[in-house]
Amino acid sequence: MQLFYNPEISETTTQIIFPKEESKHIVKVLRKSEGEILKITNGFGWLFTAKITVADIKNCVAIITDKTKQTKRNYQVHLAVAPTKMNDRYEWFLEKATEIGIDTITPIICENSERKVIKTDRFEKILQAAMKQSLSCYMPKLNDAIAYKDFITQSIKGQKFIAHCEETDKKSLKTEIKSNQDITILIGPEGDFSVKEIEQALQFQFIPVTLGNTRLRTETAAVVACHSIAFINE
Repeated sequence: MQLFYNPEISETTTQIIFPKEESKHIVKVLRKSEGEILKITNGFGWLFTAKITVADIKNCVAIITDKTKQTKRNYQVHLAVAPTKMNDRYEWFLEKATEIGIDTITPIICENSERKVIKTDRFEKILQAAMKQSLSCYMPKLNDAIAYKDFITQSIKGQKFIAHCEETDKKSLKTEIKSNQDITILIGPEGDFSVKEIEQALQFQFIPVTLGNTRLRTETAAVVACHSIAFINE
C-alpha cells in the first residue's frame, strides 16, 4: 500500500483536490487513472480511502469513500536531542525514530553543541516520508529548537531521563522504563552534556541512564532509546 499525506483534510472532508506536484506524481509517475483507489492520511490518525474522479496531471481530484481512525498508543514518546554537526545524521535519526514510533522531537541547544541554527523545512519532509513509508497515520511533532536549560525547566509529565557518558551512578534505561507511561529522554551533542547540565537535569528530577556498554553517537543513542521504549511497550 502506498500512503499519501494531506494535513488539510479532516473526517468531514468529502473531496480532495491534490496540488500540482502531487497530481503529477499520482497521474504521470504512478500512472493512476480515474476509478483507482488511493490511501491518504492527514497525520492526525485518520486513514482515508479515496477514488480518483479526475486524473489530471495538474489537478487530480478524488472523492472520499471510506475512513478509519488508527489506534493510537496509550503513551507518548518525546525525545529531546541535540542537533548533530552534520545534518544528515540528524535526518537519519528522524527517519528511523518515526519508523519505530515517536510522538515529539525537540532539538535542544547545549553547551557543547556545534550546531545551533536549525532549519526545520527539510526535517519536516523527512518525517513525512518516514511516516508514509511506515504506514503510520500519526505525524510526529517537530518543535522549534530550544536552549537546554529552558527545556528542562518546563513542566514535563511522565518519566524523565537523561542519557550521558559521564562515569557517574547511572541506571540502565531498559530496566527503568515503565510500560504505558509517557516518557521524555534527553540526548546530548557529540561532546556530550556538560557536568553542569547533568547536575541541572538531576535538580529537575531527570533520572541518569546508560544505553549500553559502548559509547554511541548522538543519533545512534536517540534511535536506541526510541527502540528500547517500543520494545518494553510491546
